[in-house]
Amino acid sequence: MAISKTESPPVVQTATARPPLPAERLALTDTVSWRKAVGTMWRVMQIGLETPWQVTIALLSTLLAAIFQLMIPQLLGRAVDLTQGVATGDRAAQDALLLTALAVLGVAILRGVFATFQNYFSEAVGHHTGYRLRLSYYDRIQHLSFGFHDSVHSGDLITLGLLDIEGARMFFATGIIRFLLLFVLIGFGGWWLLSIDLWLGLLALSFVPYVGWRSSQSQLELRQTWLDLQERLSVLSRVMEENLAGTRIVRAFSAQDHEMQKFREASVRALDLAHERVDLRVNSTAAMTLSFLLAMGAVLLVGGIKVRTGEMTVGTLTAFLTFMTILQMPVRQLGMLVNSIARTSTCGARVFGLLDLEPSVADVPGARDLRIDGPVLRFEDVGFAYPSARDTPVLRNLSFTAGRGEIIGIIGPPGSGKTTVAQLIPRFYDVTSGAITIDGQDLRDVTLASLRRSVKVVSQDVFMFTTTMENNIAYGDPWAEEDAIEGSSGDAQLHAYVDTLPERYRTVVGERGASLSGGQRQRMSIARTLLVAPEILVFDDSTAAIDARTERRILAAIRAGRDRRITILVAHRLSTLADADRILVLEQGRIVEQGNHAELMALGGRYRSLHDLQNRSYGDRR
Repeated sequence: MAISKTESPPVVQTATARPPLPAERLALTDTVSWRKAVGTMWRVMQIGLETPWQVTIALLSTLLAAIFQLMIPQLLGRAVDLTQGVATGDRAAQDALLLTALAVLGVAILRGVFATFQNYFSEAVGHHTGYRLRLSYYDRIQHLSFGFHDSVHSGDLITLGLLDIEGARMFFATGIIRFLLLFVLIGFGGWWLLSIDLWLGLLALSFVPYVGWRSSQSQLELRQTWLDLQERLSVLSRVMEENLAGTRIVRAFSAQDHEMQKFREASVRALDLAHERVDLRVNSTAAMTLSFLLAMGAVLLVGGIKVRTGEMTVGTLTAFLTFMTILQMPVRQLGMLVNSIARTSTCGARVFGLLDLEPSVADVPGARDLRIDGPVLRFEDVGFAYPSARDTPVLRNLSFTAGRGEIIGIIGPPGSGKTTVAQLIPRFYDVTSGAITIDGQDLRDVTLASLRRSVKVVSQDVFMFTTTMENNIAYGDPWAEEDAIEGSSGDAQLHAYVDTLPERYRTVVGERGASLSGGQRQRMSIARTLLVAPEILVFDDSTAAIDARTERRILAAIRAGRDRRITILVAHRLSTLADADRILVLEQGRIVEQGNHAELMALGGRYRSLHDLQNRSYGDRR
C-alpha cells in the first residue's frame, strides 16, 4: 500500500548505535623526530634480521675486507723500502720483495673476494627487506577501506610502494654495512697513521673533517632536491596518466597542443631541478677533491723533508700517501651514510605509517560468518555521512525491509543517497548511526569475506582487466565451468555478441575494456556478478548505457531468478523500476514515498512528477 507524501515510512526498532571508527589517514611528511627515526631504522633492521646467516656473512665479510684493505698500504710501503736493497743487488732483499709482492697480490685478492661477499649478501638482506615490505604494503592496501582510497591519490600510493620502499630497503647496505666499513677504515687506519708519526698523521687526516662535513651537507641538499624532483616527476606522471586515460577526449577536442604544452611545462620544471642537482654534485665533488689534493701536497712536502733528514723512509711516506688515496672514498661516503639515515627515517616512516593504519571497516574480534536463512535485509534507522564530510549527512533515519524474492527499486534526484545505500549493503562503509542487518545479524558483527560472498554490487563504474572475456566474467569464480560462464553471459545479453568474435570468450579486451562499448562493459559486469549467484544482488544504475530493449531482456532474466535472492535496483530511468515489487523514492537521504509503480503514480507525488518529466523529455527528443 502506498504511503502518503506527509506520512513517514514504517519505523523499525533500531539497534544500539555504534559510532564508526575514524577514517584511515595517510600522513606523507618529510619531517621525522629523532625518536621516531631511531624506531623506524630499528624496524627496518628487524626485517633484515629475519635472514641471520646472510646478515652475519655480510658483516664478517665487511670487517675482513676492511682489514685486508688496511694491510695494502703497509705492504706497499715495505715493498718500496725493499727496492733500495734490490738496487744494490741484495739477494735477501730481492726474495723479500718477491714475497711482499705475492702478499700484496694475495691480500688484494682476499679483499676483493670478501668485498664481493659483502656486496652480495648485503644486497640479499636489502632485497629480502624490500620483498617483505612490498608484500606487507600490498596486503595492507587490499584491506584498507573505501574511505581511505577516497582520500588519497593513487599516484601517491604508487610512489610510496616503489620509491619509498626502495629507499627503506637499502638501509642495511648503505647504512649498517657502510658504517662498519668506515669505522674500521677511518678509525683503525687513522690510529695507525698517528701511531707512526703524530704530526704527519694529523696532516694526512686534515682533509677528513672538511670532506666529511661537505659530503654530509651536499648529500642532505641532494636528498631534499631529490624529494622535490620526485614530486615534480609525480606531477609529470599524472599529466601523462591523464592524457593516456583520456586520449579519446584529447583527440575528439583536438587538444593535442594544449596537452603537449602541459607536459612540456612539467618536464621543464623537472629538468631545471635536475640541472640544479648536477651543479650541486659537481661543485661539492670539486671542493672535496681540492681539499684532498691540498692535504696530499702538504704530506708530500713535509714527508719529503722528513725523508731527506732521515726521520722517515720512502716506504713509510708511500704508505701514508697510499692510505690517503684509499681513505678518500670512504670519507666521502660519510655524507652517503648521513643521507642513508635521513632517507631511511623519512621513507621508512612513510611506509610504516601506511602499514600501521587500521582499516575503519574491518572484522570485529570474534566475528562470525554470515548465516543466510531468508535472507531478510533490514535498514534500521540508518544515518550515514562520508568520512571526508562527517558534518554533511547523506542518509537520515532510513528504514526499510526487503525479503527473498523481492525486487526493490530505489530512485531519487542526484545526491539523494541512492548509491550510498548500494555501498552500505556490502559494508564498503560503516553506518554512522542505526544498523543494517541480514537475517537479524548486524553487518558489523559478521566477517567481511562471508558478507561480500553473499552480497554483490554491479557498480555504475565498470572496471575491466586487460585479459580475456572469459577471465573477466569468471573473476569472482575462476574455476567456473564454461557452461556457467555462457549462462551468465546469456542472462546479461552478452553471449550473442561474444559468439560473433573469432576467439569468442578467449578474446582479450583492451586496457580497462577500451575495445568494448559502454553497454558491452556494463553487460560483462552484470555477467560477472550473476555468475557467482549472490543471495543479495544490487544494481547501482548499472544498465544506464544499455539500450531499452536489451535492458528489458536483462531485467526479465533477473526476474526469472528472483526467488533465489533479494534484488535491489538503483536507477535513474523509471522504466528500469516499473516491474519492481516496491519502489523507494529518496530525497535528501530520506524515503519520501514508497509503493509499486501503480500506487506511486496514483499518489501523484514526486514519483509521478519524475515519470511525467522523463516521458516529456523522451517525447521532446522524438
